[in-house]
Order: sequence, then C-alpha cells, then structure tokens
Amino acid sequence: MSRIPRILCLTLLSACMGVSALAASSKSDKPDNSNLDGRLFYEILVGEILARTGDKGPAYANLLDAARRSNSQQLYERAVEIAYSARSGEWALEAAQSWSQAFPSSREANRLQLQILLGLNRVAETQEPLKRELAASSPTERVATIQLLPRYFANATDKKLAVSVVEKVLAPEITNRTTGPTAWAAIGALRLQADDLNGALEAARRGAALDPQADSPVLLAIALIGPKAPTAETMVERYLAGKPNVDVRMAYGRYLVNAQRYPDAYTQMRLLTEEHPQFPEAWLLRGSLELQDSKLAQAESSFKTYVGLYPPSADDATGADMNRGMVQAYLLLSQVAELSQRLDEALAYLDKINSPTDALRVERRRASILVRQGHLEQARAGIRNVPELQASDALAKVNAEVALLRDSRLYAEAYQVLQAARARYPDDVDVLYDLAMMAERLGKTDEMEQMLRRVIELKPDYHHAYNALGYSLADRNIRLNEARQLIQQALTYAPDDPFILDSLAWVEFRAGNSTEALRLLQGAFKARPDAEIAAHLGEVLWTTGQHDQAVAIWKEGVALSPQNETLRDTMRRLRGAP
Repeated sequence: MSRIPRILCLTLLSACMGVSALAASSKSDKPDNSNLDGRLFYEILVGEILARTGDKGPAYANLLDAARRSNSQQLYERAVEIAYSARSGEWALEAAQSWSQAFPSSREANRLQLQILLGLNRVAETQEPLKRELAASSPTERVATIQLLPRYFANATDKKLAVSVVEKVLAPEITNRTTGPTAWAAIGALRLQADDLNGALEAARRGAALDPQADSPVLLAIALIGPKAPTAETMVERYLAGKPNVDVRMAYGRYLVNAQRYPDAYTQMRLLTEEHPQFPEAWLLRGSLELQDSKLAQAESSFKTYVGLYPPSADDATGADMNRGMVQAYLLLSQVAELSQRLDEALAYLDKINSPTDALRVERRRASILVRQGHLEQARAGIRNVPELQASDALAKVNAEVALLRDSRLYAEAYQVLQAARARYPDDVDVLYDLAMMAERLGKTDEMEQMLRRVIELKPDYHHAYNALGYSLADRNIRLNEARQLIQQALTYAPDDPFILDSLAWVEFRAGNSTEALRLLQGAFKARPDAEIAAHLGEVLWTTGQHDQAVAIWKEGVALSPQNETLRDTMRRLRGAP
C-alpha cells in the first residue's frame, strides 16, 4: 500500500469501502460482516485498482474470486460489469453462471445468463435458463415473457434450432388456455423467422383453437396473410366478426393500407371508430384514407377528433417534443386547409406544431404555402433559419430550398443554391447530381455531362447518373449507341426500374425502333403510371398513327400530374392536347 500515491489510495479505498459494503450483504442473504476479512478486503481493493487502471483481466479474476469467497450477489454483478467493459462475452458468461449456481433462486442472475447466451448466439444453451425464468414467473409475467421470445431469438443464426429450443421450453404451456395462445403465437413467429410458413400458420390455428378470442394468434395470422397462406385472412375475418380487440383491428387496418387495399382499410377504420370512438389512432388513419380519397370535409372532421382526444399536457409548457401522431395530425389538417384554399388557416395549423426534430418538415410545408401567397423570399428565409440539430441537416435544408425553387420553376436560383452547396460539399454525389439536372434545365449540357461523369467516377453504382446521361443524349438525338450503353448499365444496378426502361425506350424510339420502344413504354407505364412516361408513350403512339390511344394516355398523364412540363410540351408540340 505504501507504493500507491496517497490521493489515489484514498480514492480507491473509498470506492472499495462501497464495494465491501455490498460484499457484506446480498439480496437473499442476511448481512454477514464477518465475511469481509483482510484478505477479501485486499482482493477487492486490488481488483478495483486494476479495473480503474485498465488491466481488466486480472481485475475480473480478483473480483470473481472475491464474489465466490464472499458469496455476494453484488460482487458477482461487479465481475459481470468488468467483463462487459473488457468486451469479453465468455468472462461475462462465466460470472453470470457462477452467480446463478451460487444463488439458484436469483432471477436477475438467470436473466443475465440468458441475455449473455443470446448475445453469444449459443442458442442451444438457452433452454434451461428459459425454463427457470418461466417457472419463476407469475401467470401474467409468464405471458409477457413468452410474447418476447421471438425478439430474443431474432438475431439467432440458426433459426430452426431456435424454434426447437422454444418448442421444448413451451411444451408445458401449449395446452394451457391462459398461456397457450400466446405460446403458439410465439412458436409461430419463430417458425416464420425460420421460413416455415406452413408451420407458422398451423401454430396460429392451434392457438386460436385454444381460445378463439385470444389476440396473439390473430396478430400472427395478420403477418401471414398472402398468396402462400390464403386461409390466414379467413382466420382474421372470423375473429373480427366477434368482439375484437382494438389493437387487432388496427393491425389489420395497417396491413390493408400497406397492401394498398384502401377501401378495405377504410371499412376497418370506420368500424373501429364506431366501436371505440375514444381510440385516437383509428381516427388518424381514417382521416388519412379520407384525405387520400379527396373527402376533405370528412378527413378534417376525423383529424379534429383525433386532436380532441389529446388534451393539452404539461409537456406543452416545457417545450418537449409533441407526440408523433399530433405532429402528423396538424400537418394533415394544414394540407386539408390548403387544398380547401384556406391558406392562412393552413399556416395556423403549422404554428401549433412544437417539434424540433420535425422543424424542417414543417417549414417545407409552410414554405409551399407562402409561395402560393406570393412570399417566396420569406419561404426561403424560413427554410434557411431552421436550426441544424445534426450534420446532415445542412444538406437537407439545401435540398428543401432547391425543391421549393424548382417547383416554382426558378431554375437559375436553384442552380445558384446548388453551386454554393457544391463549394461546401465538392464530392457529395447527390449535390453534384442535382446540380447536373439543374444545369440541363438551363441548357448547360456540357456542364451537365461533366458533372454526371464525375458522379459516376465517385460512385460507380449511382444508377441515376447513368440513366440521366443516357436519357439526355437520347433526348438530344446524339450518340445513341453510347446512350444505350449508359442506360443498360443503369439497368444492371436497378433492373426493371420503370424510369430507366422509359429512357431505354426513348433511345429505341430515336433510333427508329418504334415497336420495341412501344413495348418498353407500355411495360413501364403499367408498372409505374407517371406523367413523364405517359408523355413518351403518347408520342410513340401518336407518331405511329395511333392518335386516339395517344390522347387517352395523355389524359391519364394529365390526371396524374396536371403541371408536368414534359407532358404539356409534348401535347402542345404534337397538337394532341386533350
């Protein structure tokens, strides 16, 4: 001790006294100060000194030995902490196993052992800790633990082994009406992770058979809906015909939205708001579907109902971020007001949003409204003044301002903003690409080509650059072989991309291959109805004498994007404007 500097010695002694106090007692043992003899005290002290000086291995060994000799749960826990700090999973597992062996009834030790085994991907060894955890749980706790099992094994490399382990652990539960439905749902989720779709569906069926009103098997069935499991949706519909839990109907509604089955989703949200009018999330989704269907009055009513279900909270006064749903609701209310030509009201809704993380998103909406009111410079200033919370925000603000100027057809101003951004971020491929596109708008084709080639040099798999350069050459009807090669290269990175197929079709059209151009364009438009593709498809149809079909396609394009310049120019040039 005499060799240790006095200040360091006092500091470590103070820390050691705290640890030694822990060593003198444990969660399940009576305090036993007699355990703290001189040797144990010295061992703890040396272990802490070594830990503080970075010599983790000996520190871990000293404290684990001290834990074993003192029979202290806290010292076992300290040994695990040192193993973690040394990034040694094996040491942590050894300490946790020793702790669990010394205190078989310690759930904390058992849970820590299970956690470490999962982290080490030693799936087969998790069976016994899982059994002990379930055995020590109350029925309510047991259901919650079972529900978490699919997450526990989500990163397991051997998914089939995970299924096998969990099925053995849950064998006593799968016939229990209380825990069985949840157990079968967990087994089904793990089978799904292991790509056993039929096994997952069978698990959902067996869980539902135990209790037809249980939620977990039906939630699993929702995840299984698809062509390969046609009966899964039948199971869901059967459940919903009874007295469904709100979360299940909501989950089904979200599935239907993701599947783009919007009328069916709206039916579910209408039912849910009728059954549970105080459930706010249903009103938000219902309003979104109504807005998408241009039912502005109904959407506004739904959004206002959602907002009304969230009275002002104490967080509003502290400046804490508004919850995500409220942010979305006010944004959508602003959109409804804007579409209804109530621009001041649209701005007022945006003023209600208090969320620094959404500041730029909100300001972009505000800017678009200000531009409509003739306040372009105020809109630009608002975007520029948004606080930057992280490094990427600076570029995000540039993109927002450029989008605003581009939508206002102020291409020269957008070009200037991007030039300034390029000076700050000379090798940012997105900035270079956007600058190239703006240069093309201004007729600076040589500059555009130079920048696109620089993008390809910096990021050889940036397929947008190949496509843009190839399309530009085709549109100018020059170097068509090179244009074809560039676009085909883009397709190697993004096969079947409708916009790249549109570019390839334009090359073929310029080269006189109208039949192939028509085939490509029809496929592209079917895959992605878009005004730009409609312009090209209509032109090929028009030049091949199919005027009625061309006009019909152009009408579809106008419905998709009434202000699309390419479409408008094409119809004007060919005198086929509908």
